[in-house]
Amino acid sequence: MKKEYNMFREIKRLKSVRGYGTELISVYIPAGFNLAEEVGRLREEHSQSGNIKSKSVRTNVQSALDKIMQYLKLFRETPKNGLAIFSGNVSDNSGKVDIELFSIEPPLPLKVNIYRCDSTFLLEPIEDIVGSKDTYLLIVLDGREATIATLKGSHIQVIKKLNSMVHAKVRKGGQSAQRYQRIIEESIGEYHTRVSDIANAAFEQSSPKIKGVILGGPGPAKEGFAKHNTLNYQLKILGMYDVGYTDEYGLHELVEKAADLLKEQEAFQERKVLERFMQEVRAGGMTVHGYKNTRAALEKNQVATLIISSRIDTIIKRKCSVCGDEKHLILWQKDTEKDSDFINKKVAINSNADPEPERKHETDGGLYSTADQGVDHIEELIALADGSGADTVFVSGESSYGKEFLMGFTGIGALLRYRI
Repeated sequence: MKKEYNMFREIKRLKSVRGYGTELISVYIPAGFNLAEEVGRLREEHSQSGNIKSKSVRTNVQSALDKIMQYLKLFRETPKNGLAIFSGNVSDNSGKVDIELFSIEPPLPLKVNIYRCDSTFLLEPIEDIVGSKDTYLLIVLDGREATIATLKGSHIQVIKKLNSMVHAKVRKGGQSAQRYQRIIEESIGEYHTRVSDIANAAFEQSSPKIKGVILGGPGPAKEGFAKHNTLNYQLKILGMYDVGYTDEYGLHELVEKAADLLKEQEAFQERKVLERFMQEVRAGGMTVHGYKNTRAALEKNQVATLIISSRIDTIIKRKCSVCGDEKHLILWQKDTEKDSDFINKKVAINSNADPEPERKHETDGGLYSTADQGVDHIEELIALADGSGADTVFVSGESSYGKEFLMGFTGIGALLRYRI
């Protein structure tokens, strides 16, 4: 989870960058793509950028392209899952130029080859991969063939294709209708069992576990498969959809038709975690919240599930120069319904925490000042969770539960394994 969080944090930083013109470059190189071919295309773009009328934008675009091409010389071949590169002038001062380069190797294979020059970085393809939380099993089938695959984010990974021999059966002379029908039913049962065996094996080998199955197909075979009931009892069929094909095209069509279901499932998983947290809080049960309490529980290996609001930017530690007393502040992102920019708002983890960078200590005249600048306390919490085998769950701040968790519990909490 620590690696995923670092990518998430990098993406959040890239989202805040705005160019003074179409001078921010995004390059997506898919897995297995020829790097020499990509560099050749970037050279062409460098040449064409000479036609940009604005001198400053032209210079910035060419400088960013030079930086990307120089960076690609470090690679002999494209990384296993591809590469996303972002470069441009990230300075927020119009009188100063700061050309920087950022690169991300995604956790799943990139399928797109994109070059874009705009006033913002193109982040949707990498956000979709990094932000994907759950894995689902896709099955498209009819009476003749089936394709089984996994879905994480928008990435579809085919596991197996298989054919059915059901319709290859030919009725021999002298066979009764009942016996012929029984042979057909047995063949269908064997076919469904073969599909289920592949699905069950995928479920048992998956980590984290597959959340459920989505079925599709052009006819009634999918309903018959569901009734056959040979899937692992933990694998729930979440939905069934009519699709026109039983190959890769059918898988993509199935994902499109199940888009609303997948959104509901993601919201359901988040609601499920937060409902349990709220219930435990009301019962005075196995929870902690706030940075200090959650960190202490992690250090004692008490935490089963670490819960963090995705609206949190960072945590700042402040320390008294005289007595050493420490306070912590959360910086989080304001609701952006009326304001398109992210605005930091300070929320104290402790009710007595001071919102100002420095303030006189009330008892001995000391000063509270910001300490450990540059330290990412969220990353430290995730590292502790990873080290103790605890799950880490990021929840949004948009739902009613998510807002309550952020405002009422500081956006940081945990479900515990035990209490001391």
